[in-house]
Amino acid sequence: MAEHNQTHRAPPAPRHTTLTFPSFLRKLQDHSPNSTQLAGLLTLMVTGAILLLLTGLTVAGTVLALIFFSPLIIVSSPIWVPAGTLLFLTVAAFLSMIGFGVVAVAVVSWMYRYFRGLHPPGSERVDYARSRIYDTASHVKDYAREYGGYLQSKVKDAAPGA
Repeated sequence: MAEHNQTHRAPPAPRHTTLTFPSFLRKLQDHSPNSTQLAGLLTLMVTGAILLLLTGLTVAGTVLALIFFSPLIIVSSPIWVPAGTLLFLTVAAFLSMIGFGVVAVAVVSWMYRYFRGLHPPGSERVDYARSRIYDTASHVKDYAREYGGYLQSKVKDAAPGA
């Protein structure tokens, strides 16, 4: 009697490795975008379409403007080329003066801080270079003394009366 009270469970259904049509739809439904993602995708598509339309209109307008205004540009080019060249040179000179002024102010500021002993960036390298130059100059001076004495003795040997 105890055996009748126990419920017998059926073995689980075997899983199929091949995709059937209902399971494909179930998986597709599980991975379907939610409403927020759908609204974002729709917004992206509408914005992209509008920008593509505006790009096409801009390109078409530019080409038409070049077609209609190219004779005027060609006829008036003897005025535009020198004026453009003069404008370019003026702007380049002005920007160069500003750039050189900024560099000059930076150099003077660095030198002021260096000579005041405030150790600006790079002052260690300047001190090292100065010591190397001093060492090299003293070595050259010593070598010149030795070599100069050698030359004087050679001159006296070659011309004893000199």
